[in-house]
Parts: sequence; C-alpha cells; structure tokens
Amino acid sequence: MIPARRRFTTTLAAAAAGTAAPRAFAQAAPDYPTRPIRIVVPFAPGGATDVLARLVGGKLAEAWGQQVIVENKPGAGGNIGAEAGARAAPDGYTLTLCAAGFMAVNPSLYAKLPYDPVRDFAPVALLVKAPLLLVVHQGVPARSVRELIDWAKANPGRLTIGNGGQGTAQHLGGELFTSVAGVRAVHLPYKGSAPATTDLLAGVFDAQFDNMVTLLPHVKSGKLRPLAVSSSARVPVLPEVPTIAEAALPGFETGTWYGIVAPAATPAPLLERLNREIARIVALPEVAERLQAMGLVSAVGPRAAFGEFIRSEIVQYGKVIRGAGIKLD
Repeated sequence: MIPARRRFTTTLAAAAAGTAAPRAFAQAAPDYPTRPIRIVVPFAPGGATDVLARLVGGKLAEAWGQQVIVENKPGAGGNIGAEAGARAAPDGYTLTLCAAGFMAVNPSLYAKLPYDPVRDFAPVALLVKAPLLLVVHQGVPARSVRELIDWAKANPGRLTIGNGGQGTAQHLGGELFTSVAGVRAVHLPYKGSAPATTDLLAGVFDAQFDNMVTLLPHVKSGKLRPLAVSSSARVPVLPEVPTIAEAALPGFETGTWYGIVAPAATPAPLLERLNREIARIVALPEVAERLQAMGLVSAVGPRAAFGEFIRSEIVQYGKVIRGAGIKLD
C-alpha cells in the first residue's frame, strides 16, 4: 500500500502533469492518433488479457475514430509478446496488455529475459486486479476444497492442474495452493488460459486455477464446478462460492492484475492522454458493470503509482520464488 504522504504527493504531481500535458501534447502530436493503434496481448485469444484488450480497445476506437487492433502473441509465459511490445516503435501506436506474470513474476523465474519490465516499458495504466478461481471438471470426485485436498492426498501425484503458462500468476497460484495444502500434483502449462480451459472441459486434466473472466461462462453453464476463490473475501459475481481461506486453508490469498504499458521512450504527453482516456473508459457504467460481472476490480490511477506498483510486485514475487527455489531455465 502506498503511504498517505506519498499518495498525496503522487496526486499533486499527477494533477500538475495533467495541467501541463495538453500543452506539451499539442506541440508533440496534435492529431494523435492518426492511424490504427495496436495492442499486443502476450497470450492466446479468449483469456483475461485478450478480453480486456478488446474491451478497452473497442472503447478507444469509438472515442478516437481509429481502429484498435488486438494482436495475440502467446508463448513462453508471456515473454514472446512482451518482447514484441518492448521492441515496438515508441510512438504511441503500440501498447501491451500486461499481466502480473510476465511483468512481476518472470524476472525472478528466468535467468535471462529478452526484456526488462521496468527499463523497457513505460506504465500507462493499471486496469484491474483479479482474484483467481479454482474449478474442477465434473468427473472429479470433489465438491469442496477440503474434498479435493483429501482426494489428492489419498491419490498422491494423481491430481493434475492446468494453467495458462509457466511462470504466470495462475501457475504460481496453483503451486502455492498445492504447497500450502500439502498435496502432490502435476502442473500442466499451456500457451494461454483459453486452450487450457478447452482441455479441462474435455477432461484432459482435473482442475484449473485461473481468472474468473476465463472460467465464469463454463461455471454458469454447469460444465465446470467452482470450488473456491483465492481472494480474502467472496466476490459479488459468485457470492455462494467460498474463499480458499474459509473453506480449508486459513490465511490463503493470491491473485493477479492487468494493465497497459508502452515502449519506454514513448513521449510522456501521449502516455498521459492514454491514461486519462483509459480512466474515463473504465469508469463508464457499462464497462464497470462488465468488469464486475467478470470478477474484476477496477484499479486505474496515476501512471507514476502504477510504476511504483510494478516495482513493488517484482520485489514481492522475487522473495516468494527464491524462497521456494523455483526456476524455469
């Protein structure tokens, strides 16, 4: 949490920047945008990042009269798409829909990354924070977290849990769950949440620990059975589903977040305009309602605060990963 004094200072700085930005912007790029904007999504279509990119991108297109193209580049836990976004021209026409996994987790998981989340990106806006949902397919003989844990302990190594990619927050959430629960499980990484969910529906593996935006449609249709959410409190969209903490593991809490970043050298006036426009979009009643229905919590604030948040998350995940001795290469 940002201390009150720092929040106040950040707010004043943001207000001052908001006053100066229009003048600087008018000089730097008075007609921006004059051509299509691209949003790089480092995961497969259908997942939370993809849905958010298309939601925000659609509203940007409506407001600015320019096409917003969503370009999916999945693979390597988000690293492939992140590298593409970092190396794009810093002209305000390429943005990246970022997630906690490749921005805050991967720096500690990989010995070497093709990008630096702090050096190579400029923060635009933190969009939402998101608890994770634990689900199983209907063939799994467990109707609660406690029953799943008991079944896994009675069948060591049999439990299989899919996720949207190695090193993602969803992967680490699953790893944290099995570690705290004291059970053995096989964690199966996919190139995105959507293909993982497809295989879960087909019974290829037992459970998934992932974003509600990906899993909710299948929960609502009755194809997947929800066991618990990873937040400290129940979520309005699934009020009958308990938290993991209250169901079986007191104190358990994890989750993820999503935002938008741009190449590091992108002019500040463009970044400020994007931040203001995205904040306006997220506050729209129809967008706020859509986000809540997906189990997401709006978190838009000043760009500087988002930058501080990214750095603090890198430190936090680093401690957890080093403590568990997890490495992917």
